[in-house]
Amino acid sequence: MKLSFLLSALLTAGLGFATTAFAQDDSLVAQGKYLATAGDCAACHTSDGGKPFAGGLAIATPIGNIVASNITPSKTDGIGDYSEAEFARAVREGVRRDGANLYPAMPYTAYAKISDADIHALYTYLMQGVQPVDVAAPETKLPFPFSIRASMWGWNLLFLDDTRFTPDPARDAAWNRGAYLAEGLEHCSTCHTPRNFLMAEKSGDALSGASLGTWYAPNITSDPVHGIGGWSVDDIATYLSTGRSDHGSEAGGPMLEAINKSLSHLSPGDIHALATYIHSIAAKAGQVAPGDTAQAAPLDDDVALMNGTASAGANLYADHCSTCHQAGGEGGNGLPALLGNAALRRPVADNVAMAILEGLTPRDGLANSQAMPGFGQVMDDSQVATLTNYLFAKLGDAGVQITPARVAALRAGGAPSPLLALARDGMIAAAVVVVLVILALLIWLLRRRRAA
Repeated sequence: MKLSFLLSALLTAGLGFATTAFAQDDSLVAQGKYLATAGDCAACHTSDGGKPFAGGLAIATPIGNIVASNITPSKTDGIGDYSEAEFARAVREGVRRDGANLYPAMPYTAYAKISDADIHALYTYLMQGVQPVDVAAPETKLPFPFSIRASMWGWNLLFLDDTRFTPDPARDAAWNRGAYLAEGLEHCSTCHTPRNFLMAEKSGDALSGASLGTWYAPNITSDPVHGIGGWSVDDIATYLSTGRSDHGSEAGGPMLEAINKSLSHLSPGDIHALATYIHSIAAKAGQVAPGDTAQAAPLDDDVALMNGTASAGANLYADHCSTCHQAGGEGGNGLPALLGNAALRRPVADNVAMAILEGLTPRDGLANSQAMPGFGQVMDDSQVATLTNYLFAKLGDAGVQITPARVAALRAGGAPSPLLALARDGMIAAAVVVVLVILALLIWLLRRRRAA
């Protein structure tokens, strides 16, 4: 009987230990899932209509498309054979298990800030909470010399700061949590910081606004004129959660995607922390609009439209925009106003043109989540430019204009990087030098033979 009791006790203790272990794993998986959402991992690693984290999405960059990899726990086509140390190295240093370098379209320059504990939770989630998909993502094929991944070693040496986030003891817990999220998992600087010639972030201009090739990520420093210095912490928190603010800002493009897939799923505490940190960012003017701002008055082309003397821009607005945004641009019924809209006070017209081309589609369930259709299929480049310029002239900064050629570039995914031309010209120059050196050697050998 004593033996039976002992065996029962051992079995109960073993089951209790196993239950605790499973509970800990479940907790880690849940934590990792939340962190993966905060890091917006699925946005890049899940293709349209594809299985979660199976990769295959082509990410447009100025040097060509970079295809996101399969990060499911598949042992044949994903990261199933990665150890946690190898996973951490890929996430924070941009180096794959096989030693090949990743391209910084994967924001490992920001993810370098992630703590060991969060890396462990992310690893646990991807290995235990994601279904393996045994399908290889297509290979990235960039033009030479960018196709040589080893070239990223030199880039990382110059521009990768791989130190972990260190809390600021002079700041409170909310600020430090917001800084950790913004600088690491949310990788805000990846979009909102201008880049140098080698496409690395200009640290001295952090978060002062930058072009993403198509969309423009605005200045989010505390500059009161060119940034969001006039916003309160609550204003920022509302925008991060919903994509809208009372300051006339409507999220579009990559920011809307980040809100749809990441920010709108964060806890209120983390949203408040992010807003607290962003509200504190030192003011930087960045790129600024000319300042030729129209008076805040509704559009007034009704008479001209009736008698047939309206401009081409006014006619395009009446045909495609007035039904939702109202004849004067005031908006209503949950639809945003164009009168006073922040997109019409940006230093470039790209965001307005992109919204016309692609539309805006908020996530279902967000407050006031009415979608705007894209008109890229019904308007040509000249019409998009005409409508965009009309809106800036009437409701925004009249000094900001766009050309049909720029609209065509936006429609094609943005202008290529000048590095491509430099690389091509450099290869031509190098080839010429090699040929000249070979000719010089042949002439020298020929003369030497004749002299002998």
